[in-house]
Amino acid sequence: MANLADTLDVSASARTANATHAAGASETPDAPHSATDNANPAADWLAKLNAAQREAAEYGADTPNAPSGALLVIAGAGSGKTNTLAHRVANLVVKGADPRRILLLTFSRRAALEMTRRVTRIAGAALGARAALAQGLTWSGTFHSVGARLLREYADLIGLAPAFTINDREDSADLMNLVRHELGLSAKERRFPAKSTCFAIYSRVVNTGASLTHVLDHAFPWCREWEDDLRRLFAAYVDAKQKQSVLDYDDLLLYWSHMAAEPAIAADLSARFDHVLVDEYQDTNRLQASILLALKPDGRGLTVVGDDAQSIYSFRGATVRNILDFPAQFDPPARQITLERNYRSTEPILAASNAVIELASERYTKNLWTDKASAQRPRLVTVADEADQARYVVEQVLEAREQGVKLKSQAVLFRAAHHSAALEVELTRRNIPFVKFGGLKFLDSVHVKDVLAVLRWAENPRDRVAGFRVVQLLPGVGPATAAKVLDEIAARAGGVGGGMNANAATDPTGGLATHPIDTAAAALAAFTPPARAQEDWHPFVKLMSSVYGRQTPWPAEFEMVRRWYEPHLERNHEDAAIRHADVLQMESIAGTYASRERFLTELTLDPPDATSGESGVPLLDEDYLILSTIHSAKGQEWRNVFVLNGVDGCIPSDLGTGSDEDLDEERRLLYVAMTRAREDLHIVVPQRFYVHNQTHMGDRHVWASRTRFIPAHLMPLFDAYAWPRVTLPGAPTAAGLAAAARAKIEIGAKLRKMWD
Repeated sequence: MANLADTLDVSASARTANATHAAGASETPDAPHSATDNANPAADWLAKLNAAQREAAEYGADTPNAPSGALLVIAGAGSGKTNTLAHRVANLVVKGADPRRILLLTFSRRAALEMTRRVTRIAGAALGARAALAQGLTWSGTFHSVGARLLREYADLIGLAPAFTINDREDSADLMNLVRHELGLSAKERRFPAKSTCFAIYSRVVNTGASLTHVLDHAFPWCREWEDDLRRLFAAYVDAKQKQSVLDYDDLLLYWSHMAAEPAIAADLSARFDHVLVDEYQDTNRLQASILLALKPDGRGLTVVGDDAQSIYSFRGATVRNILDFPAQFDPPARQITLERNYRSTEPILAASNAVIELASERYTKNLWTDKASAQRPRLVTVADEADQARYVVEQVLEAREQGVKLKSQAVLFRAAHHSAALEVELTRRNIPFVKFGGLKFLDSVHVKDVLAVLRWAENPRDRVAGFRVVQLLPGVGPATAAKVLDEIAARAGGVGGGMNANAATDPTGGLATHPIDTAAAALAAFTPPARAQEDWHPFVKLMSSVYGRQTPWPAEFEMVRRWYEPHLERNHEDAAIRHADVLQMESIAGTYASRERFLTELTLDPPDATSGESGVPLLDEDYLILSTIHSAKGQEWRNVFVLNGVDGCIPSDLGTGSDEDLDEERRLLYVAMTRAREDLHIVVPQRFYVHNQTHMGDRHVWASRTRFIPAHLMPLFDAYAWPRVTLPGAPTAAGLAAAARAKIEIGAKLRKMWD
């Protein structure tokens, strides 16, 4: 890459100058300072940590500007992982590390914000008068958000348009479908995989680093015959994204990974950060692991925190191998510290959980312990069928409620969403309010996607998916007309590829192409719309010309878009008033971002919940029961936990038994479910499951066996019983047995007398 080193040197110098200016003359965070100068003399602020937590927090902190080797913190369930990581970051800042040179990677924006708040609070208390230093943790976020930020900074060096937009999952699948149709694959005589399947295959290949052949063989065998067509489809999909200057979620990691593979850029990236800390490392995929190794190839300053026993997201491309193999990636191997003290569950729950995960084929050795004693062991409850399972759960939930345990403090967990169907019916019949995790996300709402499409098309006029959606908002405009509009814009731009930036585009030969904003605005103004759209076309052109040219400052620009969209919202949706509240909420959120680009990036990568997007009627009760899949429950805890369908075929799933690796992940799922409970754990085992589509002579149910993850030798760790407890007809009652005990007869004498 020509002049790459010179460009990087200039870039690094500019960053240093900007950082010094931002810090102000009175602050010198780059200068080392001692713990004696900064620590709170009134108290040891690390005293609340246990020995293992404190060891993790203090590792290498005495030399923050000369980082020690890699650190792996194995944090068992409920062991205070987040608190430990926050104290480690705070301790680095207290001991002299520049917070602006600390990169903290988490798996949700909320987790990043919470971590930043904790670090600021902890370090601020310890620093006293120098508490302002703790405010500078500016590189804290998800892998995807940090990746997007870095890609914009290095865009010119990697052939990427800085004004790129980001497609969410649904938009990416729509673009895949558009390409699929253009290639004629939707017209196959035999059923070609749907857009969602195609995108899932593509995403699995990108995130796992496996070949298309391997992914098809192991995860999508029914699509194996289409391998050549899928390869052609994915190549065209990549080409379409580049021509439109859009990236999907996977691209944010893929581009970052390729960027970090270039030695000069990797060295510059590494030099930006003295410390890189990663939360939930067991949930990373191969791309994320490769990025970290490129950032810190010698491991110096690299800290990862996680629990191999809670690695349950392989369906997203995550691999437990990242955390299992982490120490051996470095020479000398990474330092390993294990957090085993559990602050959540009682001793019997931990004993059973430890025993279940101990049977895994490969794991880090750890045995969680606690000082929370209890005589109540986890309950393994056998019931007749799913109907009895529902009745048992409801009875126990209500009994606990009468004893003062709120419904919100109780949760019902299950392997798959449909496992709770019978329970939901019973809860509704009994008038017990509940919330089931898994409602629609904010960005899945049609009206929200409409407004975002306008902004995305304004940010990047080549974004065909966004433009296709926006033009069709007008009355009388269908897909054919929308396609003509977009084709006209592309024709005026001369078919320029993906090298376009926000100010000008360069064609493949290096010549200056037409300005993309002028091109789009001119094409819209010159286009002759259908008769039904005539009245709305001029306001539409006026709006797009304004947002293309940034004539209205942000965030007032959002208000302008919202006012234009309101009549279309009212025309297209009967519940416009409710949806209008979502748009107003989005406008409020927009006001917290400095620019349109920043707003679009953050909202796409980490959307908030919708006010009108949740399934079901609004919940107006002050208390409600929690229903959740095990995957969604990770990181949560409740006083009482009920695990449904503790049988083979459900846990493990009948689709999760194909290999030892699959079985180990299913075992970890049960472990995660068990360790969500603080005081009371119920694993319910229905014996019969009713099935459909049987012949008139067939059985209407199948019999199930207890999950293989709780074999016979673990049964002493559970209280096992059947429900309901019934007295068989003719069986002696307690009163009858007591009366019989008082009676005295000599049956032997009677028998002898028979032969007298």
